[in-house]
Amino acid sequence: MEDNHIEVIGVDHGWANCKTIGSVFISGVKEISTEPALYDNVLEYEDKYYKIGGERLEVKETKVTDENYYLLTLAAIAKELNRRGMRNANIFLAAGLPLTKFGKEKPDFINYLFKNKQATFRFEKETYRITIVKVAVFPQCYAAMADKMPKTNRKQIVVDIGSWTIDIMPIKNCLPDESLCDTIDEGLITCIGNINNQCVRQLSGKIDESDIIQIMMDGKSDLDMAYQKIVTKEIEEFAEGIYKKLIAHGYNLNTTPITFVGGGATVMKLFGSRKQSNINYLEDIKANAKGYEFLAKVFLNSKRGGGLNGKS
Repeated sequence: MEDNHIEVIGVDHGWANCKTIGSVFISGVKEISTEPALYDNVLEYEDKYYKIGGERLEVKETKVTDENYYLLTLAAIAKELNRRGMRNANIFLAAGLPLTKFGKEKPDFINYLFKNKQATFRFEKETYRITIVKVAVFPQCYAAMADKMPKTNRKQIVVDIGSWTIDIMPIKNCLPDESLCDTIDEGLITCIGNINNQCVRQLSGKIDESDIIQIMMDGKSDLDMAYQKIVTKEIEEFAEGIYKKLIAHGYNLNTTPITFVGGGATVMKLFGSRKQSNINYLEDIKANAKGYEFLAKVFLNSKRGGGLNGKS
């Protein structure tokens, strides 16, 4: 790359969706054995074709066990560069991990994302040439609130309800209290699984995940009423379970300022039983991706003139 300008790109690698500040797409990857007829959401990398999106990947122990999330990262970069009118770039890649898994998984995730410093690939028939000059990984949940910390209450609880995890993060004096943070592997995918279990048990048939997600996001559906009732009931029970988890952690839901973030913020707003002034909702599904970019730019500005060391 001749241009020394560094482009900061934040990618939120969710198990249900990948997000950048300008795009949201399903975390799905499927190799295509022959050259495709249509190139919408098609990634070409190392002489192979991959369809991005479609059916989401199965949840695994970590995201570094195969190439899928690397391929999703390339697609996310391409979507973001295209939005910015670019094809070649030096990139500061900013990503995140759940709070309590952060320390354990961070080194492997950084090495995974940084394994190819330079890459050339095609996405939707456009060629991209990138150089990864740095990879940084930040705690999700904290990232979603990072630019809002000075404006928040001195003490509050932030609850990030994602596709697979629920992060509970107490904030004191505008900083997270890591000693009291918790991550629970019972996010929206768990709720979707419970819904379909009940649909099979009661009505002998499953519902497409996209139909369930539509109800979660706007409360509307054209499904048969019998299925709608099951979906609504299970989502309401999921929301009630979130309240119970907070109570079990010792929080008074009537007095503690609480902010729900992530995809589940809308679920709590629509289906949660508590409508109180101390409970707020950050419904922007891209909040973590935006936060990763915010934190990366803060880091980058602090290092002006001092160079970047590649990983952090």
